[in-house]
Amino acid sequence: MGRRLENISKLIAVRQCVIEPYRDAGRMEVEGLRELRQIAGKGQAEIASALNIKQPSVSKIENQADMYLSTLKTYVEAVGGKLELVVKLPKRPALRIHQLGEAISQPRTAPSRRAVPREAKPRHG
Repeated sequence: MGRRLENISKLIAVRQCVIEPYRDAGRMEVEGLRELRQIAGKGQAEIASALNIKQPSVSKIENQADMYLSTLKTYVEAVGGKLELVVKLPKRPALRIHQLGEAISQPRTAPSRRAVPREAKPRHG
C-alpha cells in the first residue's frame, strides 16, 4: 500500500511540474493535444471514456498530424475546453468563425453522382 501512495505522490508532483509553468507565466500556446490534456489534468483513459472510445485511440488522435475539425472539437470538449476558430488575414483584424459548432455537428450530404437522369444519357454499344 505504501508503494501506491508513493506512486500517486510522484504523479501529482509530475502534473504540478507540467501545469504550474502555464499558470505562472500565463502561457497561451501549447505544442499539441497531449500537452493540452496534461494542462487540464486529465489522463488518456478519462478522455477515452468521455469520447466513448478506447485509450489507444486517444493516443492515436494526439499523435495525428491532420484530423477532422469535428474530431478536434470533441477532443477539446472532452478535455473541458471549447474550440474556437480564428482566421487571420493580412492587413485585417482577426475574424472568429462562430458557426463552427453547428457546421461540424450537421452531417453533410454528398451531391448526387448522377448529374444527368439515366434516360437522358446516351447509350453506347
